[in-house]
Amino acid sequence: MLSLDRVSKSYRVGTFGGKELLAVKNVSFDIQPGEVVSLIGESGSGKTTVGKMVLKLLDITRGRITFDGADVSMVKGSAVKDYYRQVQGVFQDPFSSYNPIFKADRVFSMIKSEYFPSVPNSEWSDKVEASLRSVTLDPAGVLNKYPHQLSGGQLQRLLVARALLLDIKYLVADEIISMLDASTRIDVLNMLADLKGRGLGILFITHDLSLGNYISERTVILRKGVVVEMGATDKVFGTPTHPYTRALVASVPQLHKKWEDIEAELAPVDTGTCPFHEAYPLAGRSAVPAPDEPTLVKVEDDHYVGCFELDSEKVKLVA
Repeated sequence: MLSLDRVSKSYRVGTFGGKELLAVKNVSFDIQPGEVVSLIGESGSGKTTVGKMVLKLLDITRGRITFDGADVSMVKGSAVKDYYRQVQGVFQDPFSSYNPIFKADRVFSMIKSEYFPSVPNSEWSDKVEASLRSVTLDPAGVLNKYPHQLSGGQLQRLLVARALLLDIKYLVADEIISMLDASTRIDVLNMLADLKGRGLGILFITHDLSLGNYISERTVILRKGVVVEMGATDKVFGTPTHPYTRALVASVPQLHKKWEDIEAELAPVDTGTCPFHEAYPLAGRSAVPAPDEPTLVKVEDDHYVGCFELDSEKVKLVA
């Protein structure tokens, strides 16, 4: 299991780094094998920062990320390569992941030299072809091609095939279809669903609620670096409780409505009084939560929501 426990990330900003910018605050959730968890939020909410911490591309400021019980932050030296055998990432812009002067299949030769140097070339070719077919790519159509000769969807699936060669257990998919056209998106989503069925755990990072609803079992809504609502996808989308979640759901375009018909529905949601406020240790005082204080309240089985009275200047916590 991949688990995040009150993970935070801060940066030093301002003159001489005299101020602290807390980009991710006390984020906690788990990803089980064979499960897709959607991490959803607007641009700047901290989604990619969370993904990069899982992939050890950014250090954790506070909290812990554990993989099968082992603290990821303690993985050093040669053990990092072992970690990447099991946890890999694919990012938003497929073209930036390739060197345009090399053929696209060079990503496979790099994996071979780093992880499988003793595997005979003939056996390696068979493994590559099997991996490509597992992501619905025809080896003859993509091997020996330059990146500009392939579509964005083909390049993304090449990267997933590269990850599968390592027999990974978890994939961080960070906005991997946001730059693809609509006809290609469904192919990549269905590919991820197929990989999930084979036991792969996926952290699906997106700003698009409809995509998260399509593919994930559980959903985590992130706002300004803090989880404001999470739980089973059907409950988060079926009975959204936090005003931010309700506003996100209301903003999803609907084919059967024109913009002028739904413009009124996109007005700011009246938060009123938060019914969960008194459940928080922070209620009525200005403080940042201690590590053992909750930031979410259980509203039903597998459905948690953050207090939105704390989302104010009165308390220095966005939750």
